[in-house]
This record gives sequence, structure tokens and C-alpha cells, in this order.
Amino acid sequence: MAQQISFTKYENEVLPDFRKKLNLAESTEDVINFFAHTTMELFKSVFADKVDFGHEDITLILDREPHYKVNKRLFASDEFTSIWNDSDLPRVIGRFAKSAMNRYKRLEKYSEKTDTKIRK
Repeated sequence: MAQQISFTKYENEVLPDFRKKLNLAESTEDVINFFAHTTMELFKSVFADKVDFGHEDITLILDREPHYKVNKRLFASDEFTSIWNDSDLPRVIGRFAKSAMNRYKRLEKYSEKTDTKIRK
């Protein structure tokens, strides 16, 4: 069995800021943007400029699990693919996506209240 690389250390570095941003999110669009920004920050820490990432390379998916989608372009990179397949990175991103989806659903459920607050 191949040894798996763990990126929990990197997750723990960005997690407090991510939680804070999710709690302050006023719209579902904020949640989507915070998720993308946080995952990009994590990817940049993990890959240290060996792979070029864009904002569109990871997307929050609302209607199915896992609640994220990684752009196929990234899997063309051997560096990305080897780390993705031999690490806990998919699970880390999955935990971020789950937190984001929980906040997204809450904001969506109470959007009338949220809209009223924003307009005041």
C-alpha cells in the first residue's frame, strides 16, 4: 500500500479564516467566492507555484456530492495528479465544500431575512 501524504497542516492554517468568512457571508455568492478563494490559497500552499491555478479551476457544486468540481485541465499536470491521487487533499477540499454548502443552504433558506438585512 502506498504511503499517503497529508495536508491537514495546510488545512488547519486556512480553516479559521475560512470559517470566519463563511460566518460573515451575506449571500450565497459570497459563499461561492470564499470557497474558491480558500481552495486556491490551499492549492498555492500545497503546490508552491509548481501548478498554475485560476479562480475557475475549482467550483462549488450544489446538487451532488462531492460538492466541488476540479477543472480537468489540472489533471493534465502530472504534479497535480500525483499529489491529488496520493494524498488526503480531496478529503480536505471535501470538508471545505461541505462547510460551504451548509452555509449556502442556510443563506438560501433564510434569503428573505438576509435580503431585508442587507437593504437596511
